[in-house]
Amino acid sequence: MQRYVLLLVLVSMTQWSCAFLGGAAAGGLAAGAGYEYQAKRQMDQLDEDYKNKRISREEYDDRRKQIEKGSIIY
Repeated sequence: MQRYVLLLVLVSMTQWSCAFLGGAAAGGLAAGAGYEYQAKRQMDQLDEDYKNKRISREEYDDRRKQIEKGSIIY
């Protein structure tokens, strides 16, 4: 009987740890997606500003490099 209780405790502990790691991974993924979405919005706004001649080519290139530095996708 003690072995079954011990086995039950061990199994439940592994499930708790998996749930914690899964939640941490999902949270990290959601945060990363939020940053990438913001980077895309910034890049779209930058392109629009350049097309409408609100910024120079030099400023466009500088800001683009800054966005690319903080993003995985760009």
